[in-house]
Order: sequence, then structure tokens, then C-alpha cells
Amino acid sequence: MVGGGDDVNGTFTRLCGVPQIPEKIHELTVGQLSARSGAAVSALHFYEAKGLISSRRTSGNQRRFSRDTLRRVAFIRAAQRVGIPLATIRSALAELPEERTPTREDWARLSEAWRSELDERITQLNRLRDHLTDCIGCGCLSLDTCVLSNPDDVFGERRAGSRLMAERPQGR
Repeated sequence: MVGGGDDVNGTFTRLCGVPQIPEKIHELTVGQLSARSGAAVSALHFYEAKGLISSRRTSGNQRRFSRDTLRRVAFIRAAQRVGIPLATIRSALAELPEERTPTREDWARLSEAWRSELDERITQLNRLRDHLTDCIGCGCLSLDTCVLSNPDDVFGERRAGSRLMAERPQGR
């Protein structure tokens, strides 16, 4: 829908279905942040609990997020979509000076650092896809060479099977 109108609280309009927040509003409620970012309120609470975003509390103990939290949430969600763990995202955001909002340059630098990790995951997933049918019928995953639990037969020199049992001392 083009055009708009106020939402039930009269705080923002919609343009092409996306809530638009007037420039005069510098802080967002969790509901406004959710509507604008597309992240569920529960996800925003989780991000805050994990130290990925922060808010201040009003005198009525309501959360208020600075407007630039929208960009942080977009950064977090983009990184999650490509499979970056939240702990890695938190570390990346912590590298930014004074916990500032990530810029395009920050994204380029950080995503370049994640490229090798993503390439390795892609390689592993391709190998899994290519050998997945080898596991049909092996309910216990005890093949001599198991691409799921023993990629590249790393343990094949020591013993057969996909799982290593704790070695018992001789004579017991």
C-alpha cells in the first residue's frame, strides 16, 4: 500500500507496507522497533539479553531503543541469515568504537573476515549433500568411513567406525 496513515498509537505511517518512523522520533518502543525491523519482539528481547542491542528504561520501566538500533538489528539479522553464530556477531559488534551503529564499511570488513568460515561450511555442506545417500540404512552411523561423524576418515587409522570409544587400558 502506498500512502499511509497512523498506526493505532498514531506514531508512524506505512509506505509500501513498511512502517515509516518520523524523523522527530529519536527513540522507539520495542513494538515500533519490531514493526520496522521485522524482528519479533521476543527476538529483540533475546538480542538485548545477549548484549547485541541495548535500551534505556523510562520512568514507567518501558524499554526505549535509540533509532540507530534499527541498523544494528538489520546487521544482526543479515549475519544470522548467512549462518554467523550470535557469539561471533556480538564479538564483531563489540569491536566497533563506542558501540556505534555498524556502517556499510563495517559490514564489508566484518563479512570479509567471516568469508573463510562460510566457505568451509559450504564445503562441508556440499560434502554432506554429495554423500548423504551413503548413510541410508546405517541407523547407527557405524560405517568404516562416515562423512557425517568422521569426515575424511580422520580416525580411520586408529579404528573403524564413526565414533571413538574411550580406550581402555590393556588387561581390563
